[in-house]
Amino acid sequence: MASLSSSLSPTSHIGFFSTPTHRAVSISMAGPKTRRPSRSFFSIVAVAEAKKRLYVGNIPRDVTNDQLTKIFAEHGSVEKAEVMYDKYSGRSRRFGFVTMSTFEDVNAAIEKLNDTEIGGRKIKVNVTEKPLQPVDLSLLQAEESGFVDSPYKVYVGNLAKTVTSELLKKLFSEKGEVLGAKVSRVPGTSKSSGFGFVTFSSEEAVQEAISSFNNALLEGQKIRVNKA
Repeated sequence: MASLSSSLSPTSHIGFFSTPTHRAVSISMAGPKTRRPSRSFFSIVAVAEAKKRLYVGNIPRDVTNDQLTKIFAEHGSVEKAEVMYDKYSGRSRRFGFVTMSTFEDVNAAIEKLNDTEIGGRKIKVNVTEKPLQPVDLSLLQAEESGFVDSPYKVYVGNLAKTVTSELLKKLFSEKGEVLGAKVSRVPGTSKSSGFGFVTFSSEEAVQEAISSFNNALLEGQKIRVNKA
């Protein structure tokens, strides 16, 4: 609705025209009120986007974001491809996420790529179904903040899902002074990523740990131990 305001003036100016009058008239147009989208609208959008996001597991460590994009682009339009890396070691965590442009592209990628081999490894491709939900990870956050990093560090791979940071620390403490031990987790969850790190106070302890525990059995699985 237009609103009018007036004040005493010998002339009013409208555009390029001057009209003699004792009132200057200004007109402001108020547009229609715009309604903000509801939270439920954003939830629907988030779920729809999540259904176009694919989990890609068991990929070789040397696969990059660009290579992952190229692999999936052969089966549809890729919006984003991201390999997940460990923030401490910089090593690939052997999985990533790919967001396709359409649901047709999603189905094509799953059909053509799931259980196929890349670099000698059989990859897993499936829909994430829903975004990772925030969970109460106060205990894990305390575990993370309590991890003491050190240049004397080993990488421990092929961990069973039941292995905890405490168990890792207890095992490696048999061969030297352990400063910190940490099982890596899938972001936003308490799920183990299947590997971890142990830090020591000396290079001798690192070498002793590698020679003693590489290929040793832990919780029924043969672990890999090497210098990080």
